Amino acid sequence: MKYIRTPKPKRAKSHIPFRLNLLFFFVFLLLAALVGQLAYLQILNGGKFAAEVNRTDQTTVTGAVPRGLIYDSQGRVLVENKANNAITFTKSVNTTTQSMYDTANRLARYITVDHDGLQKRDYADYVLADSKAAKAVVKELPKAQQAETDSSKLYKYEVAYVQKHLPAFSDKQKQAIALYKIMNGATQLTTVYLKNSGVTTDESAAVGENLTAMSGVNLGTDWERAYPNGDSMTAIIGTVSSTKSGLPSDGLQSYLAQGYARNDRVGISYLEKGYESILKGAKSRTQVELGNNNNIVKQVTTFKGQQGSNLNLTIDSDYQNKVQSIVKSVFNQALSNGAAAHSDGAFAVAMNPQTGAILALAGESHNVKTGKVTEDALGAINRSFAMGSAVKPAMVLGALQDGVITVNNNTQSDDPIYLPSTPVKKSVYPVGTFSSMNATTALEVSSNIYMMRLAMKEGNAKYVPKTSMVMDNNIFTKMRRYFSEFGLGQTTGVDLPGEVKGQSGATTLNGALAVGSALDLSYGNYDTYTLMQMAQYVSTVANNGYRMKPYIVKSISQTLSDGSNGATISTTSPQVQLKVPNTQAQIDLVKQGMWEVVHGTNGWTTATMLNTLNPGVAGKTGTAQTFTRSDPTNTNSELLETTTLSFVGFAPAKNPQIAIAVVVPNLSNEDVNYNELIAKQMFADYYSMNDVKKDSSYSAHQTSING
Repeated sequence: MKYIRTPKPKRAKSHIPFRLNLLFFFVFLLLAALVGQLAYLQILNGGKFAAEVNRTDQTTVTGAVPRGLIYDSQGRVLVENKANNAITFTKSVNTTTQSMYDTANRLARYITVDHDGLQKRDYADYVLADSKAAKAVVKELPKAQQAETDSSKLYKYEVAYVQKHLPAFSDKQKQAIALYKIMNGATQLTTVYLKNSGVTTDESAAVGENLTAMSGVNLGTDWERAYPNGDSMTAIIGTVSSTKSGLPSDGLQSYLAQGYARNDRVGISYLEKGYESILKGAKSRTQVELGNNNNIVKQVTTFKGQQGSNLNLTIDSDYQNKVQSIVKSVFNQALSNGAAAHSDGAFAVAMNPQTGAILALAGESHNVKTGKVTEDALGAINRSFAMGSAVKPAMVLGALQDGVITVNNNTQSDDPIYLPSTPVKKSVYPVGTFSSMNATTALEVSSNIYMMRLAMKEGNAKYVPKTSMVMDNNIFTKMRRYFSEFGLGQTTGVDLPGEVKGQSGATTLNGALAVGSALDLSYGNYDTYTLMQMAQYVSTVANNGYRMKPYIVKSISQTLSDGSNGATISTTSPQVQLKVPNTQAQIDLVKQGMWEVVHGTNGWTTATMLNTLNPGVAGKTGTAQTFTRSDPTNTNSELLETTTLSFVGFAPAKNPQIAIAVVVPNLSNEDVNYNELIAKQMFADYYSMNDVKKDSSYSAHQTSING
């Protein structure tokens, strides 16, 4: 049987091209990769990336607090903070120049601000803050500058162009420029004051109604220093910078390193500067969280801030005003008499000799060129003068230490001293008035000869009248060492900035001229000292040899929530800088001489104007022969011979409560004892304001400090 084979059906040929299959394969691979990536993102790292999306940045923003107050010794407020309405601006992270430009223009409709002091750069920055104007400016630049890819360099080109083509601005536009300048200068998340004084109720209302249209602008309060008892003590208290001036240029980096902002207010002189760290307080701190779009998502105040601590001074402002008044009155008298045309002014210091506490600090400064007279209490620490015979008690005490005289053997010849090629060295009274004298008489009549002979003995002088004098080469060093024990020629350490040391001449001998200078030094006619040094020195004599550090801040206290003076944080303790190595008998000898300066009966007694004060005072006058230029600003102007009057003293002489120092420098004549006029009134005012009992046994011509 024959089989017929049935043919197998042919497989249908695929109509899908190979390339399409390959494409499907790649799609499959990409889909698999996408699934894998999603698994990686959502399953393995979902939490991590979710946290990244919701991430926030944290930063701490600080806020200013009011400064501490300043009180006088009787609790009177000398300096306080006066609250003012203010318009503020806070610059957020995403604030643009365009938005600040728009805000400044709108705000200028509602408030008036000072626009003095604007610079060309300020105008240019304002113009370029408008994006349309900036684009127009770029089109005007040369092609090469337009092609600049560095944005900062391009902006410099734009600024230069605008400065050359500044349009005219209206007054309102200038105010908008001033506002924009403040806004543009603010750092992110920092609040600055657009106007913080003289804000009217109408301005506050207008701004308040339009706050939503002005991003970053708000209503707030600010403070400024106020002086409820008058500004007579600002020469001691000093001043504070404004938010406009901000940190002073000198010391800028130091302030920034301490955490200050550039627009912070700081003390820039005297107590405000010296006690800046105490008065400034502690800024408030707010922790701000920023979302990933730079918007603030959370704010938490971590510290409300602490107002600065208060200063309580050693000065009674009523007594201070009286001292300032008498200094001013006497100096005006000297001006009207024609004696003070070339004088620097007049200055006075009062101190508690037992503690070093300053009781008054007053001064009048005279501009010889312009004739203007201004208060200058700090002239007592930052100006120095040759004080003349007021230093003689220190010279005698130094000689007693040196052993060239003793308490029981201190009589010397009063013959003038003749050096070759120099005028005779003598005292004010005529030659031959005294043949000899002891230490107390020498102080009473202010003998220059006596002091020069002490210097000659200290320097082991070999003296032949009119021929020669040879002294030890260290005589300057020796005398200055004794003077420095009392604080003369040394900074006192008073708690006020700006104290100077004074000026010293030669330190070694070199010929007859130097020998003469050494003799001049012995009676205060060579080196210069500050009045604060003189007050410290006479206090050292008054308290029997303890050199006390002067201070003006008695204590530091907290401010209570109601603004009143709170608990004391710290108190200044009297500080002994040195105990001079004189015996009590030596100090008593000098004190007796100072008593006789006021109460002696000799015809040449120098300070009898004060002998009516009860209880009695002890003191020493000074008259220095000085020189000054007719025009102090011109070193080639005429050199004039002048006289400087000074006084140091303490009272009551038996138990001193007050020591004073006075100087009236560079007078044209000494017909009036201006130094004694000031000193007498200072003592009298102190007596009238304090519990100082009169001495029932007192008479105007007592001969002993213990009588």
